[in-house]
Amino acid sequence: MLVRPAELSDAEAIAAIYNLEVTESTATFDLVPRTLEQQRSWQVERSGAHAVLVAVDDDGTIVGFASLSPFRTRPAYSTTVENSVYVHREHRRRGIALLLMNALIDTARSHGFHSMIARIADAQPPSLKLHESVGFELVGVEREVGRKFNRWLDVAVLQLLL
Repeated sequence: MLVRPAELSDAEAIAAIYNLEVTESTATFDLVPRTLEQQRSWQVERSGAHAVLVAVDDDGTIVGFASLSPFRTRPAYSTTVENSVYVHREHRRRGIALLLMNALIDTARSHGFHSMIARIADAQPPSLKLHESVGFELVGVEREVGRKFNRWLDVAVLQLLL
């Protein structure tokens, strides 16, 4: 398994992984799948220090991705990032998320970030376990801040000081 920076040519594979979670899970609060053009724009916004990484299997298939996004727009927050990790459903429970997470943490450190925030919708146990395994700590729960599939959803907020 190879983890590398995403390229624009990876946009279709990344969107396919992400859009399945948009339409079938509470892993994201997006309600409408991304178009290819929107996916490319999202990736361009995360170039440089705000990176997108992909996990590529031995056959060259993108099986997951991870990203660093700005935490907030105000300048005082510039050393804090929010992370995301998604693995294709057919490739889960193989250590890919952990591989991506470790590479993302290394990337954040090398880019000079101080703090990483994870916002985990619906307190999904696999995501909580992944984040806790690399040192994230629960710092709060936002109650019923999202609504998807006719349900109010909480968001667990975890933090890692880099």
